[in-house]
Amino acid sequence: MNTLLSWLGKADVENMQKGELAALASIALKHEPVFDNIIILANSWHDKTLAYHSWLSDLLSKNGRPCESLQVKNVELVSPIDYESIHVATESWITPLADKSDTLCINISSGTPAMAVISVLLGKGKDNTSFYQSAPDNTIAEAVIPLDFGREYVKSAAKNAASKALKLPNTGKAFSAITAKSAVMKETIAEAKNLAASDVPILITGETGTGKENMAKAIHQASLRADKPIRVVNCGAIPETLVDSILFGHTKGAFTGAISDKEGIFEQAHGGTLFLDEIGELSAGVQVKLLRALQQGEINRVGDDKTINVDVRIIGATHRDLTKMMIDGEFREDLFYRLAVGIIQIPALRERADDIPVLIDEFQQTINHTCSKQPNYKRKKLSESAIKFVESQPWPGNIRELWNTMNRVFITSGKSNIEAEDIQKAMIKREAHSDNAQINLAFGQQVELEQIIEKTKKKYILAALKATGNHLTRTAEMLSLSNRQTLKNWMKSLKIE
Repeated sequence: MNTLLSWLGKADVENMQKGELAALASIALKHEPVFDNIIILANSWHDKTLAYHSWLSDLLSKNGRPCESLQVKNVELVSPIDYESIHVATESWITPLADKSDTLCINISSGTPAMAVISVLLGKGKDNTSFYQSAPDNTIAEAVIPLDFGREYVKSAAKNAASKALKLPNTGKAFSAITAKSAVMKETIAEAKNLAASDVPILITGETGTGKENMAKAIHQASLRADKPIRVVNCGAIPETLVDSILFGHTKGAFTGAISDKEGIFEQAHGGTLFLDEIGELSAGVQVKLLRALQQGEINRVGDDKTINVDVRIIGATHRDLTKMMIDGEFREDLFYRLAVGIIQIPALRERADDIPVLIDEFQQTINHTCSKQPNYKRKKLSESAIKFVESQPWPGNIRELWNTMNRVFITSGKSNIEAEDIQKAMIKREAHSDNAQINLAFGQQVELEQIIEKTKKKYILAALKATGNHLTRTAEMLSLSNRQTLKNWMKSLKIE
């Protein structure tokens, strides 16, 4: 048995009143093979359904097609765009019709877009279902929909979770949403607010993963340039041969591959802000051009002598020690002082422990929301012991490392309650760096070697105890000691409680 299932659309009713075909009637009359069974669902025009049934029956009969099994069923919906009620009504017909029919054809031209979407989603799950649509000239064609929606949904949800995990968490707009419960972070934001109100160049310093880009964007959003663009460039990620072109643009034919004139980032940011991340990676030649742009507001595209005036506020950022680089001749002193009119030092995560519980709460909400669309995902939460463990760690990768670690735990763990041990397993293990600094002693100079050794031992023991949450066995393992008793003996001799 061949069955046609369709919603009754507005055009179907209006054309019936004019004696003309629309999508539903076209498919019913022209499809081959003929339909043995036609079911029409109507949520509106209940006063017209009897007339439509009679009109379509006559057409089918005149064209030698079966009309005895034509049915028009009135369906109650919350509205013609309410997906939930449309889903309930459509499923109640698609499943039994697909079970008892050899082929089930579904008209997706009639009715609302919501009706078509639900019909496709449900119909794709049946192996004997096909979809038809009608063109304005009433020609009909099978709609080939090759997607496996279930698989595509899972793939899309997984990609979304992976994409979010790879990015630093978005902590919102301007300064109001930057986590700042700790005194040191509150002070940092206060300084940034004052600098944002001015238009001076700014240098943001701090370790990798502290959120320098978020700070730069907050400064831009709080400045008088907020209605203009902000452009972000990672200077360390640009090939040396393309830095000039990317920053200042190029003309057609300036080099192989320059097939047209192109604006550089400076021109794109005109009137707004240019954030140069990892500014310490710029070569000496580019530093000279950057200095000119800062001092005179002028640039030249690669391959062009024409001077272009630009009005751009520069915010630079680096995790490197630019003062040492100046001494070593790696960074221009005049550029440094021209750029560092305002300086913001973002504290490391270990220096702002009061912010960690707030960050944890934000991160777990974000990760749970992102992963909730994945099948069989359980919402997760860190236990008190896990939070205390996180607070005890130095997090050399700062916020980025904490974010990635939590993503790793939440995605891989099947538990709802995350304990300290789960965090420990998910952390990246680092080898301790040995101190290779050369020691120079002058003739006759004396040192208390035993005292130096004891101080060093004490520092490492205290650091290991903190890292393990005062767990003696794990501390002994971290310090490569044979057992916890050896550790206890050392602690006693060093007066460590």
